[in-house]
Amino acid sequence: MRPIFADSRACAALLALLSPLAQAAEPAPLIITGAASKALQLTPSVIEAEAVEKAPLGATQVTPQQLQTLRSATSDSATLLRGVPGVSLNSAGGISSLPAIRGLADDRLRIKIDGMDLVASCPNHMNPAMSYIAPSNLGKLQVFAGITPVSVGGDSIGGTIVADSAAPEFAAPGAASINKGEVGAFYRSNNDARGGNFSATHAEEAFNIRYDGSYSKANNYSAGGDFKSSTSTGQLGNGSPLDEVASSAYETENHALGMALKLGEDLLELKLGYQHVPQELFANQRMDMTDNTQERISLRYLSQFNWGELDTRVYHEKVEHSMDFGPDKRFWYGMQSNIAGSGDGKPCSPISATCAAGMPMDSEGKTSGASVKATIDLSQQDLLRVGGEYQRYRLNDYWSPSGSGMWPNTFENINDGQRDRAALFSEWESQLSANWLTLIGVRYENVQSDAGDVHGYGNMMGNQNAEAAAFNAADRSQTDHNWDVSAMARYTHSEQLDVEFGYARKVRSPNLYERYTWSSWAMAATMNNFAGDGNGYVGDIDLSPETANTVSTTLDWHSSDRRKELKVTPFYTRVNDYIDAVSFTGNAVPADQFNVLQYANQSARLYGVDVSGKLPLASNDLGNWGVNGLINYSNGKNRDTDDELYNIMPLNATLALTQELGGWSNSLEMQSVQAKNNGSDVRNEIQTAGYTLFNLRASHTWKQVRVDFGIENLADKFYYLPTGGAYTAQGRTMSMNGIEWGIGVPGMGRSLYTGVNVAF
Repeated sequence: MRPIFADSRACAALLALLSPLAQAAEPAPLIITGAASKALQLTPSVIEAEAVEKAPLGATQVTPQQLQTLRSATSDSATLLRGVPGVSLNSAGGISSLPAIRGLADDRLRIKIDGMDLVASCPNHMNPAMSYIAPSNLGKLQVFAGITPVSVGGDSIGGTIVADSAAPEFAAPGAASINKGEVGAFYRSNNDARGGNFSATHAEEAFNIRYDGSYSKANNYSAGGDFKSSTSTGQLGNGSPLDEVASSAYETENHALGMALKLGEDLLELKLGYQHVPQELFANQRMDMTDNTQERISLRYLSQFNWGELDTRVYHEKVEHSMDFGPDKRFWYGMQSNIAGSGDGKPCSPISATCAAGMPMDSEGKTSGASVKATIDLSQQDLLRVGGEYQRYRLNDYWSPSGSGMWPNTFENINDGQRDRAALFSEWESQLSANWLTLIGVRYENVQSDAGDVHGYGNMMGNQNAEAAAFNAADRSQTDHNWDVSAMARYTHSEQLDVEFGYARKVRSPNLYERYTWSSWAMAATMNNFAGDGNGYVGDIDLSPETANTVSTTLDWHSSDRRKELKVTPFYTRVNDYIDAVSFTGNAVPADQFNVLQYANQSARLYGVDVSGKLPLASNDLGNWGVNGLINYSNGKNRDTDDELYNIMPLNATLALTQELGGWSNSLEMQSVQAKNNGSDVRNEIQTAGYTLFNLRASHTWKQVRVDFGIENLADKFYYLPTGGAYTAQGRTMSMNGIEWGIGVPGMGRSLYTGVNVAF
């Protein structure tokens, strides 16, 4: 904190505070006698402002204020990133959005949760890393877009997201122990979402223990208008209101326990986590999550030395994941009667004895990891970071027999899948002068993957037996040698202008589903789809790693106090061996329908620009007024086919009028998205119209109480999500032609939300 003295009253206060009397007692009012011998009584005052610190090279921090403002409006931690330049969201389940950075999403990003690299153990990626930390438990959220230091990069080409829970705090030496907590609750009207959170902390001078728990449950949400009928969309209107987005309900609970011990200047941390999701339905997948349980443990030791610090961490995660048809997908359709449905044309909700067993699918994932990073002070101007990382991942993905052709054996989608990473990195940060900061680094990763023998259900449907035999006869062991390089610089031209620029070469190896899913049978292929586009996918053992070369520049104009700011970041990325999709048969992909595709290496390029800024407008009796703005544009092309890349967010802009008055913080937000008139032809990507939404947010903070409320989609606008994929939420989900093609996933209609948090 630093004092700012704006006038003679503040200067008088400074003199008073510096006097010996002021050090022992409250400063007395000063009396200044003017020429007219009239006494003026001035009350001492000090105005304090937080010191402005520059973010690490390439990083954007989501501020604590931004986190607090949006927590009551969402149960999906990934959506807290929507104000970060270059970030968009690919919609999935209610707590499982997939963040995208400049058109690159999902496994193309490295996402670290409390220092752990977590893996989505699901053929539809229903349990991504960000879903494992609740919004109420987030203490730090940081994004490295595009060019990423090698110390936080690796096995990714799009960028890095760092999400950490609250750091441990300790009582001051000789002071009483800290005992505090927080309890909160929220409600959102559109989907009847409700839940709460609780945290409690006990801290002494050298010991800290903290518990965080949260719960959230929601029904299906409603769009801003009717979008289906029993005639225009097959049977999609049967069983639910015409404006209801089926398969969008969810329920989740999270628990986290952290303990920390100060050992002199060292820190020892133990974190335990548990999540249970009894249900999360997916409007753009043919299956739903019917159960997901995650258990995790992390141990960290941070050592301080006269040469710098050493950060060591080990962790382990276990995931048990189940999928089946949720209530909105259990319909009777002729020959599908003993797969899903009650026989009366109504959804099986709740599932009764007249309903079939469905189609159970299970995934079991285990991740173990370790990392060591040393930060060495070479001099007052130079830092050296060196380190190593290791990750061991095991996956079994199997589908138990369930009738109507899905029998008599268990279908082994991925059997004994293995993916091991070992990495070494080194980077040098140097303050060359008062104006120049540079960072260069190199990283090597060895990625080994393999999978065991497989077999299908053992029936005559599809070509299961022949494809399984061919897969089993192939050499499935793969080893990749990946090299990352980054070079970045920040030039401080003046107090009002910073320039950051750099180059990065980044490499990502294929995940297990891209390499080892083996069946082209339409039913099985459509179960392997983390794109949400309704198509079926088959892997390729011989896929090469993706290699991205990126250049970007950030021009940052700002006032010295950062109240005024304008950032412009153009970027360009070329990806060799980009993992796109081709027709599995080799023939042209039929238009206007779902198809079976295969992952394939091709070449791609992406370019665009991110613009963000803020400007104070006025300060008067009605408070401090300002405006914040954000513009994102990305363009992605397949260089081999000239096709558009899939799920690229169209040009979009967000403008917010803000007001602060006393304990109030309010905003009126406008979000505009351009139409998506071009998309991936090979995937038959659904086009969407442009739209504009308005959101109203307000909050008031007292000493120990905070209240948030607002209205999202104020005008109840109907729109389709441009990166929401295909609507496969109801009906005959197993058949390629059972759902009418061409229906996107609608966005949520008007929703009022409110939340309250009480600290104690």
